[in-house]
Amino acid sequence: MKHILIASAIIGACTLTQAAGFHLESPDIKAGKMIDRQFEFNGFGCAGENKSPALRWRGAPAGTKSFAVTVYDPDAPTGAGWWHWSVINLPVDVSELKSDAGAVGGANLPKGANNVRIDFGVAGWGGVCPPPGDKPHRYIFTVHALKVEKLEIPSDATASLAGYMINANSLAKASFTGKYGRPKAK
Repeated sequence: MKHILIASAIIGACTLTQAAGFHLESPDIKAGKMIDRQFEFNGFGCAGENKSPALRWRGAPAGTKSFAVTVYDPDAPTGAGWWHWSVINLPVDVSELKSDAGAVGGANLPKGANNVRIDFGVAGWGGVCPPPGDKPHRYIFTVHALKVEKLEIPSDATASLAGYMINANSLAKASFTGKYGRPKAK
C-alpha cells in the first residue's frame, strides 16, 4: 500500500510539473502592462481597431486533446465582469492565434475552432473598452488545455455556458493579465 501511495504521489507531482510548465504569452501585450489602443473596441464611445492580439502557448500537459482561449475583464461594472473573447475547439496541434484571429465570423481562426458569443453580443473578439475615468481594468487572457477534442455546445451559447464547459473539461490553464484604461470624459 505504501508503494502505491508513493507512486501516486510521484505521478501526481509529474502531472503538476507538466501543468506548471504550461505558459501563455503575447508578442502584442506584455503581462502586467498597458494594452495598446489598437485592441480597443470600436463602439460604445471607444474608437480602437477592435483587433484581437496574437497569442502563443507551450507546455500543455499530457492528455490534452484541444484548447480554448478566453479573455475576461473582472473589473467591468456589471456585477459579473465582462467576456471579451471565447474561442473553443482549437485543435491540439495549434499553439498560437495570429493577430485579428478573433474577427467576427471566424474566418481568421484555425480550422475547426469556433468563436463563442461574448458580452458584446457577437461571436468574436470584443476589444477593451472600460468606462472613461475608471482605474485601468484588468484583462485576463487564458488558454485552457482540455481533455476532450470538441466541446458540444449550442451555436448561440453564451460565454458563461462555454466557460462552464471549458472548466468542466480542463486539464490545466495558463494566463496573463494586461491592463487598459481611458481618461475621464471632459
